[in-house]
Amino acid sequence: MRNEREYVEYVQARMPWLRRLAYRLCGQWPAADDLVQDCLVALYRHWRKASAAESVDAYVRAMLVHSYLAERQRSWTRRVWPVAEVTGPATVPMADAEHRVDLLAALAKLSAGQRAVLVLRYWEDLDVAQTATALGCSTGTVKSQTSYAISALRRLLPAYEPGRSDTP
Repeated sequence: MRNEREYVEYVQARMPWLRRLAYRLCGQWPAADDLVQDCLVALYRHWRKASAAESVDAYVRAMLVHSYLAERQRSWTRRVWPVAEVTGPATVPMADAEHRVDLLAALAKLSAGQRAVLVLRYWEDLDVAQTATALGCSTGTVKSQTSYAISALRRLLPAYEPGRSDTP
């Protein structure tokens, strides 16, 4: 009973972070919510091991990233959405919103591994070693995938200069 209560408290406290991370990986809220749900089911099954880890957040982050990468390798039929995604307007105008849209579109064109590396390194602010641990790969792989991903983004994104409204 105590373990279940700890699990519930952890999930309630970390749900916004999990959803944001999943969205950054997937690029779509419905897919992010599915990814979080899959991860939470697995976390519940392995809560005893996860709660004993040095960092529960690192353990859960690795679970989420591995689940994301595994989902990308599954058959395309499991990833087809039967209806279009419906989103409401942003409640607060975002600065440089068009550049954010361009960035999200470019991220969606990267491979799952490259996207995961960029999300972990630059949005989650993990260092190379922490990213390698989360992905289950070497630090050299993280460095090379980061380099390849940034090169791909440079090719995909138009030149951007903050503060200039006439930037394409």
